[in-house]
Amino acid sequence: MTTTTKRGRTRTAAEPAPTPAETPAAPAAPAAAESAPDATGLTLAQAEASTSEITFADLGLSGPMLESLRRAGYVRPTPIQAQAVPLALKGRDLMGLAQTGTGKTAAFTIPIIERLIGGPARTRALILTPTRELCQQVEESIRKYGTGTGLEVISVYGGVGYDAQTTALRNGVDVIVATPGRLIDHLEKQNVIFDDLEVLVLDEADRMLDMGFAPQINRIVAQIHPYRQTLLFSATMPPEVEALARKYLRRPTVVQVGRRSQAATTVRHYVYPVPGHKKTALLRHLLGEMKADDSALVFTRTKSGADRVVRDVTDAGFAAEALHADRTQAQREQALARFKEGQVRILVATDIAQRGLDISGITHVINYDVPQQAEDYVHRIGRTGRAAKEGDAFTFMSTDEIGMVRTIERVIGQEIPRISVAGFDFGT
Repeated sequence: MTTTTKRGRTRTAAEPAPTPAETPAAPAAPAAAESAPDATGLTLAQAEASTSEITFADLGLSGPMLESLRRAGYVRPTPIQAQAVPLALKGRDLMGLAQTGTGKTAAFTIPIIERLIGGPARTRALILTPTRELCQQVEESIRKYGTGTGLEVISVYGGVGYDAQTTALRNGVDVIVATPGRLIDHLEKQNVIFDDLEVLVLDEADRMLDMGFAPQINRIVAQIHPYRQTLLFSATMPPEVEALARKYLRRPTVVQVGRRSQAATTVRHYVYPVPGHKKTALLRHLLGEMKADDSALVFTRTKSGADRVVRDVTDAGFAAEALHADRTQAQREQALARFKEGQVRILVATDIAQRGLDISGITHVINYDVPQQAEDYVHRIGRTGRAAKEGDAFTFMSTDEIGMVRTIERVIGQEIPRISVAGFDFGT
């Protein structure tokens, strides 16, 4: 049976569930999925074991959604998806905690699309993210999984003109993906209202708080009906995020895969002791040893440092691009496109790129400068070793960065091997 909406979208009734002969019987739901907000959740190994036989068909998704996932090439959900999707489909408030690269974006976009299919043509879902790159990634996810549904989505972020965003918002969209600052600009101009909003998502909540978005989030949430579904997703869980959850979520279920601040298990970690003035020379040396199809995401502490590193490695014959907040949106998109397409092997970025970059095949993350926060190390290296693939994380440690490296080791719960390269170590 089909139902036609006023926007002309067609909703198809869910297809019959596969027979036991077609798919394995779903295992019992993990106990952590219904735990209290202070639950520790499953370890990554436990979650992977408990969901290894689960398919998307076991999660209660409709036939059209299963077909969309099949077209996208997805068969089995990741642990965070297997636990979060059924709960979100029930309308529960949810806190999803998992390492980067584990599929958190799909864990909330899939149930949102399922909920909105065939519904009224009005703004019913809002997803807040810390960066424009993450906005674009989430929008792309909704378009991919929502192919053929007729759902309309728009990204709203700074660095680009208002006119196109204003027109789209006033014409009406189903889903808004936004950074807080630009969204508030549109709210003040009354380009959008949230009278019919049903779902609010706070994506990478810890990073939004790090970037000082708490006041803007408060202003936005104050304009949304309190009886909504709220989903909060994050890779780490500092006290500020717990306070945010207590404020905005109603009796949330916690889904946690792996322990808090745990680094991705598919990444090999190495620390290279090196004097600060020899870091660039060491970088050129290591880039020269990479395979032809390898790629490297290099993190620097400052925007000027990123530009300097790009100049230095380019002068040494390596194709590189810079990504930081001082570049225009067009320049940032071009840099990302060239890196994704393999036209350049090296992308040098500030921490603007530690979240929201879903680029498959990054083989190396290089911390040219040690991050100031241990949690940032987790997010940086999460850009490699994604989707169960292995990757390498190199950290350049000068003498004044030794203490920070030791803090990182305590947070991630493991000692990182030191690699001494002749001519570059402290003593040489």
